[in-house]
Amino acid sequence: MMYYHSTRSKNDRFTSKQAILKGICSDGGLFVSDDILNAHVDINGLADSTYEEIAYRVFRVLIPDYTDEELKSCIGNAYVGKFETQELTPVTEIGDKYLLELYHGPTSAFKDMALCMLPQFMSKALSGTDKKIMILTATSGDTGKAALAGFANAENIGITVFYPHGKVSDIQRLQMATQEGNNVFVAAVNGNFDDCQTGVKKIFREFSDESMKEYGVELSSANSINVGRLVPQVVYYYESYRQLLKKGVIKEGDKISFCVPTGNFGDVLAGYYAKLLGLPIDRLLVASNENNVLFDFIRTGIYDKNREFVKTISPSMDILVSSNLERFLYYASGCDCDYVKELMEELSTTGKFTVNEKVLKNLQETFDCGFITNEDSKDAIKEAYNKDGRLIDPHTAVAYRCAEKIDGTVVILSTASPFKFAADVYNAIFDDLSDADGFTYMEKLSEKTGEEAPEPLKSLREKEIIHKSVVDIDDMKAFAEESIKKAF
Repeated sequence: MMYYHSTRSKNDRFTSKQAILKGICSDGGLFVSDDILNAHVDINGLADSTYEEIAYRVFRVLIPDYTDEELKSCIGNAYVGKFETQELTPVTEIGDKYLLELYHGPTSAFKDMALCMLPQFMSKALSGTDKKIMILTATSGDTGKAALAGFANAENIGITVFYPHGKVSDIQRLQMATQEGNNVFVAAVNGNFDDCQTGVKKIFREFSDESMKEYGVELSSANSINVGRLVPQVVYYYESYRQLLKKGVIKEGDKISFCVPTGNFGDVLAGYYAKLLGLPIDRLLVASNENNVLFDFIRTGIYDKNREFVKTISPSMDILVSSNLERFLYYASGCDCDYVKELMEELSTTGKFTVNEKVLKNLQETFDCGFITNEDSKDAIKEAYNKDGRLIDPHTAVAYRCAEKIDGTVVILSTASPFKFAADVYNAIFDDLSDADGFTYMEKLSEKTGEEAPEPLKSLREKEIIHKSVVDIDDMKAFAEESIKKAF
């Protein structure tokens, strides 16, 4: 059995079902398991497996208190019939590297790979109990819609999503604002993503177990701080390896590298977990935009969020507080909860911390880093189209450019459909359409390139805007309380 505990204390142990339902630890830490250090996912025969079979292998190791029957039911309900492509995450060539296309799910973003699964995990964990769960989630763009779609009308589960007002793309905003469901609630927040994320964490702290009894509801999260979000993301690292084996690009046991566009450190942390579990990974390159706090940290060991927040064309990476980094710090410090707690308290009070030599050595042995500017991102989008005939979104563009610094077999994680960011993609390749809306850009991009926009994005134009709330940071708790009353 694999047990989970907080990154900041080992006093309490939880099964994976308990950890997934709880979302975040009572002390503010994130759930981790020491057992992963001795766990292994076998790659023998991987080339002939399906995505669903690989998911089962990974889940069997990381969340072993789910029965075989429960896991197979979760996998079938999450993935079968919900994706545009036969291979859920196709690996395709781009120049001399490879693109892992993670955007063929129902909301056209990589978050679907986990957020089609998390509601299944939660439903199984709730089965046979009288518990009710309210999901509280902050989003920088893609998590919100994927979570709303995944949990819409789920029994005994409600979901409240906060996103930064004016700091997501038009399409991302409409995806959230038009979401139907009697248990879904959305609010734009006057602030940036870090404000939203900090506000959600504050709500978790202030809603004590005692106060929640008044509502008969427990809080949980759909962000990658929830271990149930993180575990499904490990699967597509194995899947990309499988496809390269199948294509004859590599032989079993060969090492490959991944370049990951990331702000919250969740997607690249899933790659780190895959490496811990035995996947032959050489380097994990953290690709950053101008909010390059992770780039500086990997180079120097100094994490400093006290800097200007930059609004970029890759908004899902506009983050200065990378929550999932705490999990890596735990493992890199030799599983030292007291040290991690000290670092997190320092970050909370001063906005920065410096890791010791041991952690810095572990960090730099595992991760490379790179960052590019907004203008570099536009150039990368244009180059990928003109040189390689590929449309890539602004987040993938960051990784596309940063990947140039690593050799060998390199897989770039492509995290969203370019049509989710049609205006920025179109403007980078062709001419600025000035005051055109997101749908006009989507149509023009399709006309110019001959590629079809995903149907769920095109159909947004006809949908009614349901969620219109805009709240200040200090009003997030009141909005969450009202959502709980309406949902249950």
